[in-house]
Amino acid sequence: MHHRLSVDEFIRGITAADRVILGRAVTLIESSLETDRHLADQLMVGILPFTGKSLRLGITGIPGVGKSTFIEALGKVITQSGHKLAVLAIDPSSARSGGSIMGDKTRMEKLSQDPNAFIRPSPAGNSLGGVARTTRETILLCEAAGYEIILVETVGVGQSETLVKGMTDVFVLLMLAGAGDEIQGIKRGIMEMVDLLVLNKADGDNKAKTLAAVADLSNALHLFPRATSGLEPKVMPCSALTGEGIQELWGLLQEYQNITTTGGFFGDNRKRQNTDWMHDYIRNALEEMFYHNPAVKQKLAMIEKEVLDGKAVPFHAAQTLLDLYAQNKNR
Repeated sequence: MHHRLSVDEFIRGITAADRVILGRAVTLIESSLETDRHLADQLMVGILPFTGKSLRLGITGIPGVGKSTFIEALGKVITQSGHKLAVLAIDPSSARSGGSIMGDKTRMEKLSQDPNAFIRPSPAGNSLGGVARTTRETILLCEAAGYEIILVETVGVGQSETLVKGMTDVFVLLMLAGAGDEIQGIKRGIMEMVDLLVLNKADGDNKAKTLAAVADLSNALHLFPRATSGLEPKVMPCSALTGEGIQELWGLLQEYQNITTTGGFFGDNRKRQNTDWMHDYIRNALEEMFYHNPAVKQKLAMIEKEVLDGKAVPFHAAQTLLDLYAQNKNR
């Protein structure tokens, strides 16, 4: 059993890039124990001066697109160019199934052995808001430990894209050519979030088809509103298998960072994300306090049953519980 580290020991270890202590700090912020939360809050305040100096990349793509191979290929290019990389995953589906995605470590075998890379699967059994909170805090911990590139990957589908977009600087959508009419297959909402569209598996027999799809998608992107950065999203081919196009992609990501930093968008976007984070935190905390309130706990099942049986109108039932909470919130 480890001895419990103090806030100062944590901060010293993290800023000295001690991976073991960084790992323990991430475990601490994932904990929902009251005592751990208090220590975690102090830790987050303590590391704040050492954060913010990174490029945060968001990556999404449908299952089967070769995301792990792609992240590994891009990751190797990043670490070989002398940068430290952290890979974090958001997997809201694990919250429902309770299944762990520790498989992540094995999925990226080469990268997980790279001394310049830190790979962390998302916490299972957590609500979507909970996963978002711990991922945001993990980003800051990794930045304080000197990781200059933070890659946040969506493992689940659905709401997680919006979450990842809300905590990263550049949002990349990974696709395959020839999966029917490309544009039709993508939810419009995702297309409006994307900064960069990458078509993977541009190798072998698939290469010509991929290059044709790149041209089609580039034309079709004019039909979508500009991303919030004001830059038109770029489309590019690559092969995670052969490594072709990965170096160019890394160059493009750095170029994007330079353009948006110079134009002021990069900093403004981070500020907006911080205020959004504050509101998210408030919503999650309120929800937690509400459901943990003894008076609410006592009546919840009964009132829920009334709604189930059609004896109570949902909004009226909700109001009853909210009134109950308001009357008993200081108990």
